[in-house]
Amino acid sequence: MSKKRRVFDIDFEDVEPSVPAGTPETRRGPMAAAIAENADALAARQSAEAAIRAENDALAHEHVRLKKAGLITDLIPLDLIKSEKLTRDRVSGRDEEIDELKSSIRDIGLSNPIRVEKLEQGYELIQGYRRLTAFRELYEETGDPAYAAIPSGINASGEQIQQLYRRMVDENLVRRAVSFGEMAVLAIAYRSEDPTVESYDRAVELLFASSGRQRRSYIKSFVRLIQQVGGQLEHPEALPRAQGLSLLKRIEEDPAQCDVFKQMLSKQAGRTVEQEQSLIQQFLSLKSASKQKSEAQKTAKTTFRMIRPEGTAKCTAADGRIELQLDRDFSGLERKRLEAAARAFFDTLDG
Repeated sequence: MSKKRRVFDIDFEDVEPSVPAGTPETRRGPMAAAIAENADALAARQSAEAAIRAENDALAHEHVRLKKAGLITDLIPLDLIKSEKLTRDRVSGRDEEIDELKSSIRDIGLSNPIRVEKLEQGYELIQGYRRLTAFRELYEETGDPAYAAIPSGINASGEQIQQLYRRMVDENLVRRAVSFGEMAVLAIAYRSEDPTVESYDRAVELLFASSGRQRRSYIKSFVRLIQQVGGQLEHPEALPRAQGLSLLKRIEEDPAQCDVFKQMLSKQAGRTVEQEQSLIQQFLSLKSASKQKSEAQKTAKTTFRMIRPEGTAKCTAADGRIELQLDRDFSGLERKRLEAAARAFFDTLDG
């Protein structure tokens, strides 16, 4: 019986596939394909992470730069801000200009943020005492959450005390009501906080370097006045320049008068600005004991005449002065003869 050929048996010749020389094998197994895909994904992920790290580094450097420049601004709650580090050159009592500032903030908001320094807990105020006061009063009066936090520029921590004072001073120099008394108080406070400042004059030079020489001279005078009076002045910020300089001149010419002035002030504690200036004017109108003595000495003198061959000589003697008048030309005499005569005169007086 003959073997039947199946329909689907097809014979092919054994022919090697034709692959050009040098052509890589394009066919890969499942595991090789998975490894390749995973490697590609890992490379892409590493590239993305590197780009993110580079961007984060750039942002961090930019943040540090802006922070050092004091250009980072945030809304800071009022109860986190302290104002204890710097002595404020502010008048005693409430500043009447605060009401105008509050009205402006209500109408158009705060156009100029305050400046603070970051502490371990909270922030320290550097600039903007009046703005901070206005926000606190507005929040207390209205309870509006819009006034519970204030826009603030955040300075880098650790700034030198001199630089902090200079920032405050330069800001307040443009304020119209700042007085020589206020600036003097500020210079005294600055030196007390910075032991490296050798004198009060130096403190004025450092703090008010932006001011003119004459202005700094007036501030130094008010510093001396406040120190000599010993803090007895309750309203130095209200002392006019001319009155303050006259007061300083008076007590420096006659140091005993300083005690007289302080006694006058101590008899009226808790006085108003007007009362204090009235006391100063009363003191300046009094004649000091040394001035009275000087005037008495100036009025006391001795006068007599002597008959001389060349005429009548008039002699006048007073405190610190003696005059000899005679109708004679003394310019022709030799200097040695005049000196010998003057020496003999004084020797006779002392003999």
